Amino acid sequence: MAKRKKNEWFDWLKALLIALGLALIVRTFFFAPIVVDGPSMQPTLHNGDQMIVNKFVYNISEPDRFDIVVFHATDKKDFIKRVIGLPGEHVAVKDEVLYIDGEPVDEPFLEEQKENLEPQEVLTDDFRLEDLPGNDTTIPDGYVLVLGDNRDNSTDSRILGLISEDQIVGKTSLVYWPFDRFRLLKE
Repeated sequence: MAKRKKNEWFDWLKALLIALGLALIVRTFFFAPIVVDGPSMQPTLHNGDQMIVNKFVYNISEPDRFDIVVFHATDKKDFIKRVIGLPGEHVAVKDEVLYIDGEPVDEPFLEEQKENLEPQEVLTDDFRLEDLPGNDTTIPDGYVLVLGDNRDNSTDSRILGLISEDQIVGKTSLVYWPFDRFRLLKE
């Protein structure tokens, strides 16, 4: 009887350790939670939104335009922004229009904000890639240009410069909390 009880405890302990090990592996290499901190991605994301970050996706693919990514801005702080420019591209904004290699590109996630602008109000100040830290004429391989959706209140590539793909933690597209904001994000 005592030996059976000891085996039962050992089995439970073994199952618990395996479960903890699997959870640690999944959180470290595949998925992790993140909490949005600040207004820089409004109205798409709100302060306090809780999301899942897919850490694995960029091991098998490259970032795409308009992906929402989490990246290491400093040793202690991660930021969440939207990928706007990709390697080899020239990026500019003039009169509220995004230009990639001189061609206008729609930003559907900004339409509502642009419609609500007052006549003299500006959502995105004009800039060219050359004006950003680094003075690049095209985005080098291994880098992306990121912007927040709340362009007037965002610390992004216009201040930080281009973001190395090595700094990117992963892609996020699922808001799971608060429950009334639960959704998959689209472009």
